[in-house]
Amino acid sequence: MPDHLKFYINGAWVDPVAPNRIAVIDPSTEEVFTEISGGSAADVDKAVAAAKAAFASFSRTSRKERLELMEACLAEYNKRYDEIAEACAREMGAPIAFAKEAQAWVGQKHFEATIEKLKTFAFTEQRGTTMVVKEPIGVCGLITPWNWPLNQIVCKVAPALAAGCSMVLKPSEIAPINALIFAEAMHAAGVPKGVFNLVNGTGPDVGQVMAGHPDIDMMSFTGSTRAGTIVAREAAATVKRVCQELGGKSANILLDDVDLDHAVRQGIGVCFINTGQSCDAGTRMLVPAKLHDKAVEIAADEANKQTPGPAFAEGTVLGPLVSQMQWDKVQRLIQAGIDEGATLACGGTGRPEGLNRGYFAKPTVFGNVKPGMTIEKEEIFGPVLSIMPYDTLEEAVEMANDTVYGLAAYVQGKDMEKVRDVASKMRAGSVYVNYPDMDFYSSFGGYKQSGNGREYADWAMHDFLEIKSIVGYGG
Repeated sequence: MPDHLKFYINGAWVDPVAPNRIAVIDPSTEEVFTEISGGSAADVDKAVAAAKAAFASFSRTSRKERLELMEACLAEYNKRYDEIAEACAREMGAPIAFAKEAQAWVGQKHFEATIEKLKTFAFTEQRGTTMVVKEPIGVCGLITPWNWPLNQIVCKVAPALAAGCSMVLKPSEIAPINALIFAEAMHAAGVPKGVFNLVNGTGPDVGQVMAGHPDIDMMSFTGSTRAGTIVAREAAATVKRVCQELGGKSANILLDDVDLDHAVRQGIGVCFINTGQSCDAGTRMLVPAKLHDKAVEIAADEANKQTPGPAFAEGTVLGPLVSQMQWDKVQRLIQAGIDEGATLACGGTGRPEGLNRGYFAKPTVFGNVKPGMTIEKEEIFGPVLSIMPYDTLEEAVEMANDTVYGLAAYVQGKDMEKVRDVASKMRAGSVYVNYPDMDFYSSFGGYKQSGNGREYADWAMHDFLEIKSIVGYGG
């Protein structure tokens, strides 16, 4: 079994202060394939001390020095690209083609976008005789999830480096191996010791300790809303900045002039990508009542084409859910949809035929979903689409916004004036019109209980900077 038991602290691989092993499970097989160490407060203290010591000099580096460093990080990341993708396939069940084309790819693209924006980022602005300066905030605690691990690691590490911050990363203990490979790439790139540190472990043992640590100046957290509230509560005592990207229950509104076949089939992709384990998945499809039954028929047909299977099996489109806990949750919510009277168009509870091992769920479509149903309100995080009929656009917008979340929204239609009007009314941090390509220079983050702060490129850099006004600076 490979040795993944060390932490990366102060430029070196070190043993945990106290032994505590955590099994890492392959969700395609339900078997343990390696172990990591679970950290403690003592390990966090060591990592934070290293980051604090490194901040003094790293915060004073020039834009040119940080650009050169980040370009070296990207080069080393690219060297380890296939290993990173294979780790994602093994530990979180991402189909290997998807792991290469999406999971590892997004980390690469976020590095590139942040590097590009750092080249021209305005760290100073003179207003009359006052000089406004944007300075690195300090030691940053970064907590990342298992579902898009490299996306979130790079979305935090890259802007922190660009801003001149030092950091301690706690990746998800469910999918930690890609982060260890990432740390090796950071070391090979020559990141100064103490600037980047990694401590594995659970939320209570490591994440909460980081959030409450007096020498951490800022917390950047991605995960569930439940866990995000714990981080915020722990951070409150030291009045540190907390930036969060949390849950979602995103609506996908189809207008009455839409190409229904195209919009519904693409909508399945937006919902089922990453086996439905995306916080911005378009899980509620709102369609004109007169088109509802046809939309359900098309959705079921498309969902049945999404081939579930092990991550490394040829032809797999949907990998497994990440864990037994996640599988149990998805099964409970599918059953709730059935019990509460939604129309089950395809899928349902249990494993897909022929897959008796692994955390596989059936691609599932519900029709006639009503406001207030459990599957309409709760974030499922699995391959489950809820289709809801509406009578008027005003009703559709009201239904779409009637959620505690506000991470993403989707609008499809041919009349762009009407599409843009609906987009302007959506209470969400990102609105995607007619299934656009991913934009790595856009902002990403949520309204309401989907969090605060923004990620991607220069938008993320603002969260890692403090603003200082030097009044009387001169002309």
